Amino acid sequence: MSYDLDALARLVDHTNLHADASNVDMQILCNEAKTWHFASVAVNQAQTGFCFEQLKDTDIHVDAAISFPLGQTSIYAKIQETRDAIECGADEIDYVVNLSEVKNGNWDYVREEMECIVSLCREGRGGGMLGANEPIVSKVIFENCYLTDEEKIALCRIASEVRPDFIKTSTGFGSGGATLADVRLMRENVAPEVKVKAAGGIRTPEQFLAFVDAGVDRIGCSAGVEIFEALSKQL
Repeated sequence: MSYDLDALARLVDHTNLHADASNVDMQILCNEAKTWHFASVAVNQAQTGFCFEQLKDTDIHVDAAISFPLGQTSIYAKIQETRDAIECGADEIDYVVNLSEVKNGNWDYVREEMECIVSLCREGRGGGMLGANEPIVSKVIFENCYLTDEEKIALCRIASEVRPDFIKTSTGFGSGGATLADVRLMRENVAPEVKVKAAGGIRTPEQFLAFVDAGVDRIGCSAGVEIFEALSKQL
């Protein structure tokens, strides 16, 4: 299969979610995203505004992580965090499902949570200081390493009805990351309109291309620069 380097770069959510990341680290992240023309920078919600300022004159998105990495906050708290991220400049949202409620089999709660956050993203930013914009991209993080295949499929079925823009394999902070088997399972069980994002443990060009070939529409990784330095030589 032949690959286009820029097209591959537009699949990347360039990630720094470390607890001790400074503004200097965020500046480096944003500059790297500009250099390689990645799709977005994926950051903790508190760093949304800083990254927005670095990227506001580009087509690179700011992707804010919500209730990260555990997902163990209330629906109300996730809504407020999402709203604040959007007001600070985020145009993509990755939120973590409440895994306790998944394990409880409380699918009504899981559906309500997804509906609330996806609906808020569809409303977009509206007016105000940052102006109106297109709807915000919504991504639902499953954290598959803690789930059975039956639970993953149940989440896919809810997502097929609620229609977030993406479902995502992992935070990268759990006991395991993305697997090709999970990507295939998710792609087979979610509506075609819902895209799949792989994240967690993708560190080499070979891994990256394997996930592309498996049909993912976005890849979250902190090793994007190293991967693309290698790909630029290979391609």
